[in-house]
Amino acid sequence: MSLGLVSDDEFESELSVGTQKESHKSDKLAIVSQLTPPGRSVGDNNVPDSLRKIIGDTHLINGRDEAIKLADEFGISKSSVSAYAKGSTSTSSYNQPKSDILSYINKSRERAIKRASKTLNVALESITQDKLDYADARDLSGIAKDMSVIIKNLEPDSVTNDNSSVKSPQFVIFAPTFRKEESFDVINVIDAAE
Repeated sequence: MSLGLVSDDEFESELSVGTQKESHKSDKLAIVSQLTPPGRSVGDNNVPDSLRKIIGDTHLINGRDEAIKLADEFGISKSSVSAYAKGSTSTSSYNQPKSDILSYINKSRERAIKRASKTLNVALESITQDKLDYADARDLSGIAKDMSVIIKNLEPDSVTNDNSSVKSPQFVIFAPTFRKEESFDVINVIDAAE
C-alpha cells in the first residue's frame, strides 16, 4: 500500500491483512518491559526530619567527618549531609532551609556557645594576680583563648544593618572651582584697522 489517499475498499483490505497478521502473532506476545511507576522506587525511603536534625547537629558539634560517618550508616550521601548542616532537606533546597531543622541546629549551637562561655569565664576568673606571678597563667590564658575561638566559630554569621544587598541611588555632585580673571593669561591684540 502506498502513502497517500486510498479508497475505503483498499483501506479495509489492508486493515484486514494487518489484523490477520496480528492474530497469528498474538499467541507469542510477551511483555518485554514495564514502565517504572512515578515516585520513589522500592527501598528509597524519605529521610525523617529527626535524622536530618541529628546529622546537622553532629556536623556542627563534631565536624563533617563524624556527620558523614553517621550518614553512611543510613545510606545517606555526602551532599545530603551538607544540606542537613544548613537546615535544608536536600541539595535542591540548599538555599531554602526548613525552619524546624534550622531552629534545632541553632539551639544546639546556642547550647555549645553557652557551655564554652561558662568554661571561658571560669578560666578567666582563675587567672589571678598570684597565678600571673607564676607560670600557670600561660595555661589559663591558652584555655581562655581556645574558648573564645570556639565561641567565635559557633556563633552564626552576623547580619550587618547597612543593607548592602539593597542598592540605593547615589548622587555625585561636582562643583567646579571658580578662577579669578587675573589667573588667566592675557594676550594683547593690536587691531590692524587702526
